[in-house]
Amino acid sequence: MSQFTHFDESGQARMVDVGEKPVTDRKAIATGRIRMQPETLQLIVGGEVKKGDVLGVARLSAIMAAKRTSELIPLCHPLRLTSVTIDFTPETDSSEIVILAKVTASDRTGVEMEALVAVSTAALTIYDMCKSYDRGMIIDDVRLLEKSGGKSGLYQDPNFSTT
Repeated sequence: MSQFTHFDESGQARMVDVGEKPVTDRKAIATGRIRMQPETLQLIVGGEVKKGDVLGVARLSAIMAAKRTSELIPLCHPLRLTSVTIDFTPETDSSEIVILAKVTASDRTGVEMEALVAVSTAALTIYDMCKSYDRGMIIDDVRLLEKSGGKSGLYQDPNFSTT
């Protein structure tokens, strides 16, 4: 189990000691999508969902979730995030909303989990606000696109480009 940093020599879960690591600028970008019926997407984009501004509420819930990731994922460290941005791209051809989260911090450990939690929470909020219209929505393809900072440096999904 030594290749997994969240387990000690006897296989017990542990929180990694990051106390000696230097503080560096960290960034993570994650994405995901929620597929739905075309009519549901039209209601969201047109601002006609009875519960209110679906994407506005989903954005706020994603930001709040990113800030509280260490309370949701047991071995995550609490971090001082410096920014969280959430973007939504409605795709009418595939009847889905693509979610993109960018999270930054200057800290001793990365912000990948915060970006992934933000995307997941945004998708779940969209589902919650629209389930009375469409219980068959599918949350899909939640993944890390890019991370930078720290000892391991840059990771970038080979199919992702920031340019």
